[in-house]
Amino acid sequence: MSSTQARSKHTPSVRPPLMERFSQAIVAWAEKWFPDAYVFVVIACAVVGVAALLHSGNAVATSKAFGDGFWSLIPFTMQMAMVAVTGYVLAMSPPIAALLRRVAQIPKTSKGAIVFIGVLSILLSLVNWGLSLIFSGLLVREMARRKSLDLDYRAAGAAAYLGMGCGFTLGMSSSAAQLQATPASIPASLLPITGVIGFDQTILTWQNLVVIVLVTVVSAIICYVSAPGREATRTAEDLGVDLEADQLTAAKRQRPGDYLEFSPILTIVVALLAIGWLWNAFRSGNPLITLSQLNTYNFVFLLLGLILHWRPRSFLESFVKAMPSVGGVLLQFPFYGGIGYMLTKVVDVHGVTLSDEIAHLFVGLAHDSGIFSILVGVYSSVLGFFIPSAGGKWIIEAPYIMTAANQLQAHLGWTVMVYNISETLPNFINPFWMLPLLGILKLRSKDLVGYTAVQFLIHTPIVIIAAALLMATFTYAPPVMPTP
Repeated sequence: MSSTQARSKHTPSVRPPLMERFSQAIVAWAEKWFPDAYVFVVIACAVVGVAALLHSGNAVATSKAFGDGFWSLIPFTMQMAMVAVTGYVLAMSPPIAALLRRVAQIPKTSKGAIVFIGVLSILLSLVNWGLSLIFSGLLVREMARRKSLDLDYRAAGAAAYLGMGCGFTLGMSSSAAQLQATPASIPASLLPITGVIGFDQTILTWQNLVVIVLVTVVSAIICYVSAPGREATRTAEDLGVDLEADQLTAAKRQRPGDYLEFSPILTIVVALLAIGWLWNAFRSGNPLITLSQLNTYNFVFLLLGLILHWRPRSFLESFVKAMPSVGGVLLQFPFYGGIGYMLTKVVDVHGVTLSDEIAHLFVGLAHDSGIFSILVGVYSSVLGFFIPSAGGKWIIEAPYIMTAANQLQAHLGWTVMVYNISETLPNFINPFWMLPLLGILKLRSKDLVGYTAVQFLIHTPIVIIAAALLMATFTYAPPVMPTP
């Protein structure tokens, strides 16, 4: 008899609360109908391909854009794969594994654990989205090992994803805010339109703090009220997930040639080599901004993993065990590159891309800053569903959005944040950013999307309306040019 059957047999049948019934209906639908993440991205490719073809009337150009864009995300794909691997390796080191076990003991109930994971995921995402995604996912696995907790593995996994759905662009991980605050990073064609927009106009405003508190509280409430009751709970064991498969076994040296694999000498050598680079990278500027750069983030976490494992053999074994978590990333991210190119590179007879057309359609409907804010939020959400890349997408969209913001005298910094607030919403139902987490949890997108879709349905109107209302608290100022 499975543990699910045991619960059903011994637990009295009580009609669940309305919100729980609503969430379970969506979960049931997702588990039955939501496709695998690979099928999802191929369907998205087909939809965008047909739309680009209808827009441009040029089949060859559409096909060429798909092929040209297919490998455009290879550097980012490798970076994302390393985010998952380095986080996994670090978590399997004895000190971090012990920390995860201690943190996993804090919640006392299953619903409390889900809320705890969700809030932690959002708070960590304000510092770094990679840290949020990987640490939260590994914490779910550790909590799931607690036999007394009876944790719904799907709901907990969805909670671990909250930082990517409504948190990371509100903090230091905001690519758009970082780009606008750095004169050297702003494209020459965009600089006259936006000027330099400091963090004091974007992520460090009290209005952004209001949004952070709002999304955190709303997320926590949804986590609590949508978590399944005992009869509907499905643990990792119920889902066939082996939580012990990634445990390291203590290896011993078998021959003289193994000496360096079991000695810390090579670890010390690598650490010494890295000290100079780290000092140079972090000696100036905000360390959180420096760490938010993916190459730096991966370097730091890989180095920490190496040091905390101490001996190369333990480090190598953890690296091998981490590799299955990145299969989905390596296969599917190139398709998103193709989608991005079809949206932004295929032009019609007037030289207008499909992305341009969508932008003009939304922005052209605005007649005041409040309506403009709502339209930017909706537009950012729609396009974010097909191009889930905050920084790269902002460069494409900013000229149209910020030109309209100047014309309507909408605050430029808060326009960036409206874009940020809305851009992540599609992540709740698009598996793009979910793939590393799915690899860690050994689940499929259908297992989480039912719960994340509930978050999407509730968050979307709340945050878009809140962003529009907060726009009224700002006073427009023209673009500020950098000093020579």
